[in-house]
Amino acid sequence: MVTLPFALTRTALLATLAAALFLLTGVQAWAQDDPLPAWNDGATKQALVDFVTAATTEGGPSFVAPGDRIATFDQDGTTWVEQPLYGQGLFALDRLAEMAPQHPEWKQTEPFKSVLTGEHAAMAKFTEKDWMEIVAVTHAGMGTEDFLKIVADWIPKSKSPYFGRPVTELVYQPMLEAMDYLRANGFRTYIVTGGGQEFVRVYSEDVYGIPPEQVVGSSIETKFEMKDGKPVLMREPKVFFIDDGDGKAIGINLFVGKRPQIAFGNSDGDKEMLQWATGGDAPGLGLLVLHDDAEREFAYGPADGLPDSKIGTFSQALMDTAKADGWTVISMKNDWKAIFADGIAKAK
Repeated sequence: MVTLPFALTRTALLATLAAALFLLTGVQAWAQDDPLPAWNDGATKQALVDFVTAATTEGGPSFVAPGDRIATFDQDGTTWVEQPLYGQGLFALDRLAEMAPQHPEWKQTEPFKSVLTGEHAAMAKFTEKDWMEIVAVTHAGMGTEDFLKIVADWIPKSKSPYFGRPVTELVYQPMLEAMDYLRANGFRTYIVTGGGQEFVRVYSEDVYGIPPEQVVGSSIETKFEMKDGKPVLMREPKVFFIDDGDGKAIGINLFVGKRPQIAFGNSDGDKEMLQWATGGDAPGLGLLVLHDDAEREFAYGPADGLPDSKIGTFSQALMDTAKADGWTVISMKNDWKAIFADGIAKAK
């Protein structure tokens, strides 16, 4: 039989155990209640939490009515991987290779020749005109519904050269948590991307929980036609709207109709969207993802001598604007406890 010390009577022991259990339960409950577990505790995470708390505190100076709560997210490099090429770029190249047998003239015609022969050095020098030619043949000349089906069929077969996974699996876990957190607090979440609007709408609801009508993107012209007695929207090889740079602010105004309070981006093409979100009379929060984790993802940008990248350019000028305007820069390396869902890792 164990004899208890005089100072620790049975009553005191029970009280001590009860207190310990209470503390343990409290810690577990706090961990379970943390809406952003993939984010490291710190100033960046706190900036988001503080802003949402202020925006949803009725009677407070920064309160935002539920119907006006809007958050916009760029996609490439902000919510999923953009290296070594944007997801839609990978789709265009795969689609070109699939179509090549019906176009033998492409073997002698640029920019198609370089793609089909795998001349990566030449492809790295493609101009905007070159890419527009590739987009024209791979994205147009068909009805919208046919295009959506082609994209849906490609997605599970797509493969990242660095991760070996379909593109829709390479989504940043912290961003998915941020979207859920914002929606739980009454915010409507939008994808505002320089990528193709119809392309992203194929998977936006499954991947992000964002319905197709809340995707704003670049688009090509469409033409209404009757085919076999049925109405069809035919996709034309002409640009209709570029949702990049100042086009993002314009697109938000055209398709959303209200100024967002929160905007997430990662590149020079997102600057105007963050300026639009934070430049109104009401408080706004701008956040930029800095890719500075070469081990778990990639490292490029202006900080600490990181290399520049033509894909998702984050210039020193953008960093200067972020500091001047009080935007929050998210360090992948320091602010994100996890980047992807469990089991997804970059090949060594």
